[in-house]
Amino acid sequence: MAVAESLPAPLRGALDRWGVRASWVALAVAVPVASITPMLSPTLRYAPFLASVLLFGLPHGAVDHLVPDRLAGTGLARSVGVVVAVYGVLGVGYGLWWAAAPVSAFVAFIAVTLLHWGQGDVYALLVLAGAEHLPTRAERALALVVRGGLPMLVPLVGHPAEYRAVAGALVGLFGADAAALAPVFAPATRLGVAAGFGAVTVLALALGARRVRRGAAARRPWLVDAGETLGLWAYFLLVPPVVGIGLYFCLWHATRHIARLELLDPGARATLAAGDLAGTLRRFARDAAPATAGGLLVVAGVWAFVPGRPPARRACSRCTSSPSPS
Repeated sequence: MAVAESLPAPLRGALDRWGVRASWVALAVAVPVASITPMLSPTLRYAPFLASVLLFGLPHGAVDHLVPDRLAGTGLARSVGVVVAVYGVLGVGYGLWWAAAPVSAFVAFIAVTLLHWGQGDVYALLVLAGAEHLPTRAERALALVVRGGLPMLVPLVGHPAEYRAVAGALVGLFGADAAALAPVFAPATRLGVAAGFGAVTVLALALGARRVRRGAAARRPWLVDAGETLGLWAYFLLVPPVVGIGLYFCLWHATRHIARLELLDPGARATLAAGDLAGTLRRFARDAAPATAGGLLVVAGVWAFVPGRPPARRACSRCTSSPSPS
């Protein structure tokens, strides 16, 4: 990971307010709300989540086709063509993987998500928080594992039954049995994950604290890092994973990713620095609308043609029911 750019103070402040702090508030509110969701119908339970997917989740990757042009000036047509071709090849290949070997495809999904979400959080620490306690590649890689592991590993520790239900439902869509994943949910495995990942978390924060004590890094960004890390540990232990990971994706990862992409747009940078958040969001919505609509069509198509697709109501109940972990 390259050294992050230095942002002007007004721009960093604007991104920090709506791209970072807003996510703190959103997930803090989600914790007490999640405690009452089991009493609600599936429709009420998932309506806010589905709305956030439409507002933030799908749009967060819907301007990727503009990135090559904004980074290297390739021209819009070439930029769109390259991204569509790459995503098309990867998407078809990964779809075939799911059809041929759903269990290993699910494991790969967890690993890739861990890397992607972890990298996004490290970028936010470096650029938006101005972190100085992660100067080396090794320290950033360790932070990546911690930040990416929080949404992927902590729910396994705190909510193994729900995690197993989701894994079984996804693998079952392709007519496969998730029995091969059973050892992952065994108490001994989960204890090992809790101890091992907990130790990695402590190590990452301790290395940063040592740099702060030696005067080699500013204290406030490290406090942000530590506070977010410990807060996310608590969040994923308390909130059931279907809702917890879904809201994290939309209201934490997606908003930070959008902030990162908007830094590549000179017009968005200018409106943000001027404090015009509404103008920035209008620009983003305009750029993201076509690909978001296309993404919805793709999701609908995949759902329609998946071999073992259950009815929507039964799919919800499968992911919210809690079989006993082995």
